[in-house]
Amino acid sequence: MSNVFKIPVIPILVVGSIICLTSCEEKPTLPSVTTTSVSAITLTTASSGGNVTDDGGAEVTARGVCWCENENPITLNHNTVDGSGTGSFTSSLTSLTPGTTYYVRAYAINIAGTAYGNQVSFTSQSVLLPTLTTTAVTSITQTAAVSGGNVTDDGGAAVTARGVCWSTSTNPTTADNSTSDGSGTGVFASNLTGLSPNTIYYVRAYAVNSAGVSYGDHVSFTTLLPGQILDADGNVYNPVTIGSQVWMVENLKTTKYNDGTDIPLVTDDYEWGDLTTDAYCWYNKDAATYKTPYGALYNWYAVNTGKLCPTGWHVPRDAEWTTLTDYLGGLAVAGGKLKETGTTHWNSPNTDATNETGFTALPGGYRSSNGAFDSVGSYGYWWSATELSTNYAWSRSVNYNSGSVYRGYSHLELGFSVRCVKDN
Repeated sequence: MSNVFKIPVIPILVVGSIICLTSCEEKPTLPSVTTTSVSAITLTTASSGGNVTDDGGAEVTARGVCWCENENPITLNHNTVDGSGTGSFTSSLTSLTPGTTYYVRAYAINIAGTAYGNQVSFTSQSVLLPTLTTTAVTSITQTAAVSGGNVTDDGGAAVTARGVCWSTSTNPTTADNSTSDGSGTGVFASNLTGLSPNTIYYVRAYAVNSAGVSYGDHVSFTTLLPGQILDADGNVYNPVTIGSQVWMVENLKTTKYNDGTDIPLVTDDYEWGDLTTDAYCWYNKDAATYKTPYGALYNWYAVNTGKLCPTGWHVPRDAEWTTLTDYLGGLAVAGGKLKETGTTHWNSPNTDATNETGFTALPGGYRSSNGAFDSVGSYGYWWSATELSTNYAWSRSVNYNSGSVYRGYSHLELGFSVRCVKDN
């Protein structure tokens, strides 16, 4: 028998089977992913994300979004990593530049590579100018004043400078006179200096952020003449020297004490008569008609606070009224020398009125204990700061048909005019 070499059949079949299985297996493809539209956009942040709908036959090992200022961003640009696998995900975009357009794509990575979703775009919010108001001008003198402002919104960027600017022309800017009063939001005060007497100025608060300079509303004020006085409301009074004393030429019309607190305004007639506390009113409850030139009417309890006149001034004591009338020749003749001349405010005949002192006494009338008003045009009544008894204080009056001054005492709840005299 001859020896015949036989090739084993089974091993060949097995190898062929292995080769077939390997060559027929499918290779993974890129994942399928979509990009979520951008929302919650701010100056520096936004929200997007995506949805991996197919892993391409292999595990998605990373997913997120990428973005930049150019189209078709890739993971080498700004990107997030938001887990793995299929399904929806949310991404936070940070460190954006305000007012900038960005392009965004979701991405998903498997063994086959990186797949990108559709591209979306958005623009981050822009920095706005700050929002602020200008504070009313106070503490006005011949050469200085106080104002300021309130920055209520920084516009989305830090306020790096703030203050006020002023000029003799409307709508001043920081190129005119200005102050620098810190940074940030909130209230600030500003001192205006180097002003000229008796001059109208216009003031605006300003605030600066990266968007530029913003201005508040503009307010105006007039600096004082030498010797003029300002009350807590900003009313201006003129001084006159009579003998050794310096008096205000106008009746007081402030609604605030010299510490800035409000004086209670009482309009109800019955309430006025029952008062044992401080109050003021306007004649006939009509400020528009009587505030200028007659001033306000105060009860004596307001006088007794010691805070009614501007700082450096006070309601005259009984003895100081006497000093004035004695200097003018006595009660019998002093009235004519104090009264405003003519019949613009005084009823005829306005006897003996010369106003040679410049005091310019006016007939402001009074408010009675039952709340009624009387005698405007005929009589002027002024409180002294001197109390006579529990229920009375000294006062002075002049009238339209006499040249005299009358010294008397009056119930504390009455409403009289007030003149201020300068502290010694």
